[in-house]
Amino acid sequence: MARRVVILGAAGRDFHNFNVVYREAPEVEVVAFTATQIPGIAARRYPAELAGPRYPDGIAIEDEQNLEALVRDRAVDEVVFGYSDVSHEHVMHLASRAMAAGADFSLLGPRRTMLASRRPVVAVGAVRTGCGKSAVSRAVVAALVAQGRKVVAVRHPMPYGDLRAQRVQRFGSLADLDAAQVTIEEREEYEPHIDAGSVVYAGVDYGQILAQAEQEADVIVWDGGNNDLPFFKPNKHICLVDPHRLGHESRYHPGETNVRMADLVIVSKVDSAPKGAVEKLHQAISVLNPRAQVLDASLPVAVDDGQALRGRKVLAVEDGPTLTHGGMTMGAGTLAVTTFGGTLVDPRPYAQGSIRDVFAAYPEIGTLLPATGYGPEQIRDLGATINAVPCDVVVVGTPIDLRRVLTINKPAQRVRYELDGAAAERLKAWLADL
Repeated sequence: MARRVVILGAAGRDFHNFNVVYREAPEVEVVAFTATQIPGIAARRYPAELAGPRYPDGIAIEDEQNLEALVRDRAVDEVVFGYSDVSHEHVMHLASRAMAAGADFSLLGPRRTMLASRRPVVAVGAVRTGCGKSAVSRAVVAALVAQGRKVVAVRHPMPYGDLRAQRVQRFGSLADLDAAQVTIEEREEYEPHIDAGSVVYAGVDYGQILAQAEQEADVIVWDGGNNDLPFFKPNKHICLVDPHRLGHESRYHPGETNVRMADLVIVSKVDSAPKGAVEKLHQAISVLNPRAQVLDASLPVAVDDGQALRGRKVLAVEDGPTLTHGGMTMGAGTLAVTTFGGTLVDPRPYAQGSIRDVFAAYPEIGTLLPATGYGPEQIRDLGATINAVPCDVVVVGTPIDLRRVLTINKPAQRVRYELDGAAAERLKAWLADL
């Protein structure tokens, strides 16, 4: 009899692991996925068109809260963990729940889940979400383009909509994003690459995505999500660590695996790091991965008009995942407000609809507003919240200009950040032998 498996996920790594390891495996029957972290992705089905002929009805996606019932009611033999940016303790609590219900518990490693490419691959990952991967990925693309290489970026999956339509996605223009009706979270990752002139691939089936990307590119840049492992086997593997979250490099899954695997570890945000944090990170890296090269890098922020913040009441809107499951209590917008002498306004009393639920779930966010927008309703609630806050200026600290997707009823200042020039040159030299 086939071994009955449940895959724990969040609409990303879980689907990839199924596609690569289990879809064609007759000795395994995947009876369900579970969902967490992202609102509204449970109570769907992984469609038959993606699941393959062994699953003519597709596969149910259940809420992770129902894990014990799933194990008992579906006679599950094994629970496989398949998502990212959670503490080691979190993983083991799930293992305890699965085992107490009678199932085995396992994780799939990179050897079984990374796809080999015919093209060179540079992978950019991190120990936590919000370390600055996107800025480094853009710098990697720019360095390779300067070598005369034809490069495409492949993003970690964020398939929160119609999974059939999202099997393979190619974005070469802002119009492509509009046509696909992407979420704010997706737009934050894709739009900066497009603004820089790059093509971005994403979707659900990374075997097909890789095959199509290989036809278009000389080099593929894997732009990771959260702190997940690369889906493609890298020729060069970069991992970012964050001095604002000292110690997280060895306390979060699979971020610790990333830093142990990396060829180059980048200590980001050194320009705003707490005193002594960079040196302590160097010591931690030397223990976790003594063979890795280490590069210290600043991520300086630039504001449209910083003087417009001085002495003003400011609402800081920050990257959503960085503040929620990333656990940060500051971002680029916060740094800009502090630098230019503004005063933060607390958005919590003015939160609308689903944004109130975000603050309830993540009370540590404090006086910042996470730009969560996983669907049309949440995007509307975000816009209504911004417009309800009594402030003089809105600082947009997200990777995109929210004014492209929201109507903001007060002056707004955009904050941008890129890898500093000296670090970008060292990175360029490191990539020269690819």
